[in-house]
Amino acid sequence: MDILVAFDDSEPAREALEFALEEHPEADVTVLHAINPYDTSYGEAAHFGIESVLETRHEEAEELFDRAREVASDHGSDLETETVVGEPADETLSYLEENPIDRVYVGSHGRSGLSRVLLGSVAERIVRRASVPVTIVR
Repeated sequence: MDILVAFDDSEPAREALEFALEEHPEADVTVLHAINPYDTSYGEAAHFGIESVLETRHEEAEELFDRAREVASDHGSDLETETVVGEPADETLSYLEENPIDRVYVGSHGRSGLSRVLLGSVAERIVRRASVPVTIVR
């Protein structure tokens, strides 16, 4: 079984990874992190340049992956990591179209904004449009 875990710097994302590893200890797990180039601090891209912002985001993604690998190690598992640039829901859905994934795990909401109030907009879009089963973890 091939599992995809959409991963950001949030507690629900970490919980989704842990749940996926517990439910499918023998699965091949890929952790996908989407860098949203439109999600920057006010003026950050204009001030530092988009290339600099993306480089910083890639470095932050590697730190996220280190934490994800620690979680996997605690469960006696390994995982693959993938970083993509674009809107997180769209990139997750594109990844599903291009790769043989059997199930997606996603946190109920991300790390910021109004998405913390209800089911996150990224999780909702993935559930509505995914071609495979999606498990939302909160």
